[in-house]
Amino acid sequence: MVASGPPSMPMPPGPAAPGLVRDVGRWAMVALMINGIIGAGIFGLPSRIHSLTGPYGLVAFVVCAVVVGCIGLCFAEVSSRFMDTGGPYLYTERAFGGRAGFLVGWLMWITRVTALGLISNVMASYLSFFWPPAGSGWGRAAAMSAAMLALTAINLAGVRLAAGVGGVLAIAKLVPLFLFVGVGVFFIEPRRFAAPSPPDASSLSQAVLQLIFAFGGFEAVVIAAGEARDPRRDVPFALLAALACVTLLYVLIQAVCIGTLPALATSEKPLADAARRFMGAPGASMVALGALVSTIGTLGASLLVGPRLLFAMAERSQMPRWLGSTHARFHTPHRAILVTGAVALALSVSGTFTYLLGLNVIARLATYLGTAGALVVFRRRERDRPALFSVPAAGLVVPLALAACLWLLARSGTRELRDASIAVGSGLVIHAAHRWWRARHPAPGPAELQGAAPPP
Repeated sequence: MVASGPPSMPMPPGPAAPGLVRDVGRWAMVALMINGIIGAGIFGLPSRIHSLTGPYGLVAFVVCAVVVGCIGLCFAEVSSRFMDTGGPYLYTERAFGGRAGFLVGWLMWITRVTALGLISNVMASYLSFFWPPAGSGWGRAAAMSAAMLALTAINLAGVRLAAGVGGVLAIAKLVPLFLFVGVGVFFIEPRRFAAPSPPDASSLSQAVLQLIFAFGGFEAVVIAAGEARDPRRDVPFALLAALACVTLLYVLIQAVCIGTLPALATSEKPLADAARRFMGAPGASMVALGALVSTIGTLGASLLVGPRLLFAMAERSQMPRWLGSTHARFHTPHRAILVTGAVALALSVSGTFTYLLGLNVIARLATYLGTAGALVVFRRRERDRPALFSVPAAGLVVPLALAACLWLLARSGTRELRDASIAVGSGLVIHAAHRWWRARHPAPGPAELQGAAPPP
């Protein structure tokens, strides 16, 4: 693999795409990354991992962190070459062509809206801890609708406001988790880490497989690079900083759960149950509130990045042009935001999102494979702009990232592959129909991409 040459001189970030503004700073990007990764999963994850591996769950976390770290490093290098909106969709399109890019973008958007449907239902479940009507019926629908409408309005009002709210929610979700860890470490019983024998390879690999997707979400936030102030520097920094923070927090949470909760393997609310043991009922309430804030933060992050996919695809004439328009006052892709919010709300209230959840597996793998493969392609193209960040030990890191993605793909079930095939087929139909429409209604092509050389 030919290493990319060093940049001769740093270049300014340049303007955003027409209608967008660069209002997202470095630390706001870190907050968005954390919001995108830490969702409701960590509040139920420790018991599932412990049931598979026992105390060796800590080893599973470390193994998973290494795999995700390799993938994150690939994202960091590739993102340091671009300044535009699109993220993995853009990377795949520039490396492998428009059709491959479209499919990655399409699958990522489906993942975002189905995730929004799932997370809003989880949010309503945690809200029912404080307001019982949110547990079912009209109260549940009202809670999900209110949350989705409020977060859609915030995203419509400007990326600076959306990023600012995301930063506040990131801090709000981290505070109870840090308190849980900070207090819980003093109640850990070392004897609970003893295990008669290590788990078999199948159980350990299954635990790592589940954890891979608990670490996911970072790949979506890079989509909004077109509104970052200095994306070629800030996005790689935010990626690595957020992954380091989340890894440390996850390992500490698992350690506290193992050391304080004897019935961890069978607990449905492991963090709340553990907190109740060493902090009483107020501790359980704190964890429930943290879970509620965490889900709202993840909803907000998804509603920020999901519409940018449609916007980026419309900019490149792979979606209807009206999805690429921006609001005259707020400079946000308002139509793409409204479409994403409306579809997500419909899936949330109807419950049909459950039939598409398997797509999250395939879509993320496609995203990871596309970006890691794009890194190889960009390094071999001498005319491409050099990266501002270079993967250390790339000869080891990149093959490991690719092998991990292929391994995970091989473990996908029949239902996931079926759903992915349906999604890919529907995407290709939409792509073909749009190309047919464009051929009969020609319009000027999209502006030249900023921040990347023309494709060779």
